Amino acid sequence: MPQAKDPTLAMRKTAAAYAGVTQGTSCNQTSFKAGKTAFLYVGPGAKGQGFKAMFKLERSMPQAKTLAGKEPQRFEVGSTAWVATRFTAEEPLPKTIWQEWLKESYELATKNVKMKVTKKKTKTPKKKAGAKGPAKRR
Repeated sequence: MPQAKDPTLAMRKTAAAYAGVTQGTSCNQTSFKAGKTAFLYVGPGAKGQGFKAMFKLERSMPQAKTLAGKEPQRFEVGSTAWVATRFTAEEPLPKTIWQEWLKESYELATKNVKMKVTKKKTKTPKKKAGAKGPAKRR
């Protein structure tokens, strides 16, 4: 019996192709991060049944909530903007949904990275070796 095709493969390849992405592991899920901010967790479903992917959403949250109301076994909206999706090789997550949500989740993660980089640039320059500190007011 041939093994079913992994429906997360295209999702993983797309996530890994984004600029500045690192891949790691969190529990039994593969994590994708932009800087230190995760934007996708993907891997096997609970008890090895099917697959699971988690996206952090903002503008697509109304769509996610609607889907969770219609198919609560497949879509779950968390309290921290993370949306968990459950699917199988036979009934994969629709490509139009995961592509849109993956892009949005990555954009949210990179928005945070840009903010951190901007903060780092505003730090005062380091003193040169042997230089005295700022003059004291009298």
